[in-house]
Amino acid sequence: HCLMMEPDAQLRNLRDFLLVYNRMTEICFQRCSSNFNYRNLTMDEERCVDSCAGKLIRSNHRLMATYVQLMPRMVQRRMEEMEIKAAENAKLEAAAAATPGLSFKGYEDI
Repeated sequence: HCLMMEPDAQLRNLRDFLLVYNRMTEICFQRCSSNFNYRNLTMDEERCVDSCAGKLIRSNHRLMATYVQLMPRMVQRRMEEMEIKAAENAKLEAAAAATPGLSFKGYEDI
């Protein structure tokens, strides 16, 4: 499925993923890294990172689930708004065509 996406959409998705990943890494590093005397994480730091990353990932999943639920309604509402605007523009154009010398060209976005 992902292979069928447009290259621009793939790049946007990758960029968005990397932004979320980098922000999560930054947050968990600031919260959990306290001992810089060792190359490896201490047990407390490791537990903190696991907890922090898990919490952020679960939060992200909840946000995405909500987004997936709301998006169809938002798209539907936007489509309805566009249909109403198109109908209004068609009425204006019909009125302009019925009135000699009157033109609404250039005012389609009003």
